Amino acid sequence: MEPFIVSARKYRPETFEDVVGQGAITQTLENAIKSNHLAQALLFTGPRGVGKTTCARILAKKINHESGDYDPNEDFAFNIFELDAASNNGVDQIRSIVDQVRIPPQVGKYKIYIIDEVHMLSNAAFNAFLKTLEEPPAHAIFILATTEKHKIIPTILSRCQIFDFKRITVSAMREHLKLISIKEGITAEEDALQIIAQKADGALRDSLSIFDRVVSFSGKELTVKAVTENLNVLDRETYFKITDLLLENNIPQLLVDYDVIMAKGFDGQHFVSGLASHFRDLMVGKDERTIQLLEVGEQTKAKYMEQARRVDLPFLRKAIEIANQADFNYRSSRNQRLLVELTLMQLASINSDGEKKNDVKYIIPATQFEHATATLPKTEDYNTVVVEKKEEIDSTLHISKMESITSLNEDIPSYKAPNTSEKAVDKPVSVERETNHEKDLTNDHPTETNTSLEEKRKALLNKSKKNVSGLSLQGIEAKKSLLAKQQGRIIEKDKLPEDPFTQTQLNQVWSNYVVHLQDRGQQILASILNADQPKLQGTVIHLRFPNRSMKEDLEKSQGQILEYIQRELNNYLIRFKIDVDTTVTKKYVYTDQDKFSKLVEKNPAVDVLRRTFDLDF
Repeated sequence: MEPFIVSARKYRPETFEDVVGQGAITQTLENAIKSNHLAQALLFTGPRGVGKTTCARILAKKINHESGDYDPNEDFAFNIFELDAASNNGVDQIRSIVDQVRIPPQVGKYKIYIIDEVHMLSNAAFNAFLKTLEEPPAHAIFILATTEKHKIIPTILSRCQIFDFKRITVSAMREHLKLISIKEGITAEEDALQIIAQKADGALRDSLSIFDRVVSFSGKELTVKAVTENLNVLDRETYFKITDLLLENNIPQLLVDYDVIMAKGFDGQHFVSGLASHFRDLMVGKDERTIQLLEVGEQTKAKYMEQARRVDLPFLRKAIEIANQADFNYRSSRNQRLLVELTLMQLASINSDGEKKNDVKYIIPATQFEHATATLPKTEDYNTVVVEKKEEIDSTLHISKMESITSLNEDIPSYKAPNTSEKAVDKPVSVERETNHEKDLTNDHPTETNTSLEEKRKALLNKSKKNVSGLSLQGIEAKKSLLAKQQGRIIEKDKLPEDPFTQTQLNQVWSNYVVHLQDRGQQILASILNADQPKLQGTVIHLRFPNRSMKEDLEKSQGQILEYIQRELNNYLIRFKIDVDTTVTKKYVYTDQDKFSKLVEKNPAVDVLRRTFDLDF
């Protein structure tokens, strides 16, 4: 089995012609080599995955090839030195390069030093590099690459010829992915490659990594459905459908469809921002002169133009305003789902004929949808989520139901049908059948039967009161007990330690915890614990504080305090009882500055002494 090579390495450009989306830079470098106008210090800067290191390697090979001493049989790889500044950012590594620069190349005309992620160098390394970078030997060329030019000191920038690499456009990335698909024998839909290119956000290396991941998922057939499912992105068809529902003012169906989107695990803000972008694309698609601004395939452009004909500009302006406001308020909203649902209702009410239709916050009254129906889309993912939840609830309630039926059958006597044969057996019957049988017997013994029937009804009522929900903690414990009973096991409940302790031991543990809080910098909580000495009564610790705020602050942290005290005293019955008593004098934890101020108030000569001898307080 041959080792797999990722596409980012397999299809790394070998010549400047193969570099995608950086035509201006590659043409400049080629002309500089031909005309012998190449600077001795170059800085390649730009976002990740746009070809900085690749262009540096191509340039390093091409420099010696274009020189007059070029021999096709010679290998110039020994003249190229690469340094990763992220892991070699010290001054010693730079000094080592400075020492090597003095030695001329054994083969070819130039020695090329490529320093990647150069912004990671320390200030000392930058300073050690300055003189060599300003006046390098004639046979040395430095190529620096970075994603963060602003972190490089100005004295380095002034010594370099800077090339700014731009983000690769979605269309150029899509065409490059199409060529790779053909080489790999993969049938790929254009819209699927479009989604990958958009997801990469201008980085070609990211797009190739996403491409490999999706191909591993879908095989040789790369479809829009496979890409959206693997990348967990909302496809454009969803937004087209949502827009159609908005134009139809169909609020019930909108809410149902948004519930399906949430069930698939999509973020509400991602949905709202995507909807705003869709409205923008529709606005662009209304004019043939601006349709070229859409970075989509031809089929998708046709869909945008078709839907844009049915949407007027006032609707799009209001829709973009409402969607952008929802996107802005999403993070600060306490009920984010409600915010998105209100946004959808407001969007669906823009074209309504209500009295307040000019108000962007107007929502169509619910009375207009009394006879409306909303169909639930039968998507595989949504049904899977619903079925899984239903099975989980059913499995949890099954044991509880069986327990109730067992208890019920124990209280109801077996019914033996009249005129049964010898092979007949007693079978438990339902409450309804038993009641009917009792009614048949009331003719012979009315008083006795009515009394027994009333007693059984009371017994059943008491049983029903003892039933608990299968989803509660008591229900889970009952389920475990029933299973253990059926299997003949005995459940042993853990018994926590309850060692006795004295007031002195409690005071010691209390003081240790206060010191622990002070060491961790929690001075406020430490001062609250110092405000009163704990008083022990049995296993209850009584505390009194002068105000309610101190009590509330302690109650917020009493969990961690109790855990510490219970563990140290080995007694898990300990509890707090906190009261507010205004007669209690509050204790303060004084800092060194406070202590010094108190001394100066009592004796001003202390401050004179400090200033005379320039002492610290």
